[in-house]
Amino acid sequence: MSTNPRYAVTGASGQLGRLVIAALVRRVGAEAVVAIVRDPAGSAELFPEGVTIREGDYERPETLDAAFNGVERLLLISSNAVGRRAGQHRNVVEAAKRAGVSRIAYTSILHADRSTLGLAEEHRDTEAALAASGLAVTLLRNGWYTENYAASILPALEHGALMGSADGGRISSAARADYAEAAAAALVDDTEPSRVHELAGDEAYTLTEFAAEISRQSGKAVAYADMPEAEYREALKGAGLPDAIAAMLADSDAGAARGDLFDDTHELSRLIGRPTTPFAATIEAALKG
Repeated sequence: MSTNPRYAVTGASGQLGRLVIAALVRRVGAEAVVAIVRDPAGSAELFPEGVTIREGDYERPETLDAAFNGVERLLLISSNAVGRRAGQHRNVVEAAKRAGVSRIAYTSILHADRSTLGLAEEHRDTEAALAASGLAVTLLRNGWYTENYAASILPALEHGALMGSADGGRISSAARADYAEAAAAALVDDTEPSRVHELAGDEAYTLTEFAAEISRQSGKAVAYADMPEAEYREALKGAGLPDAIAAMLADSDAGAARGDLFDDTHELSRLIGRPTTPFAATIEAALKG
């Protein structure tokens, strides 16, 4: 490896990507970091000074070869185009091989090899493509972001109920920033030809407990209203969510009821060298706006 290795992050302008770039800059310096985005001109203000910004589009493979030039370690942040991700990710893997990237890390999903979540299928496809690539691979199997549930706090306060279909399933979520720090640490430090990190929060909670914490902090009564998956999906659609997003959220809650969002290995806190962010802290931040 060169004395000034270049670390690149795809999807760098997204919520996770911006946090990963910042974490990488703290570790290796801005001059060693490449932010790959679809719109470089519109992304210039998103990153610390000194970070190189390059165009790269998962669906335009011709942009990826130049984007990966000189890159030695690459983080592939999974696309948000559910249903098209497998092909997009394969474009990235093939371009990384052509560019001579030595290691590729990928943001997968918790326990991807056995998860029953609908989201897991495309992640398994990408993991298979990575395994066949011949590159050194780091799988960052991320658990749920606490922010996914924090987004429901204001509607829950308005209606006095937090809706879901997770039953009593325990959810080991962590803050997005925790996963970003883990991605930066693994991208820089992993040396094994193949490494799998199962990443989840230190504490697990039920949605009943999540609702109770909203009540405690807000001073307003909020109860958890559990409902069948199909009913919850229709409620989400009625709230204005697109059909695909409503189906994905309802399926994920149903998966939580089956244990798909639970993990107690504490790999995430070990990787970042500190406890993960408590869900109460994320609720507090959401309430403060």
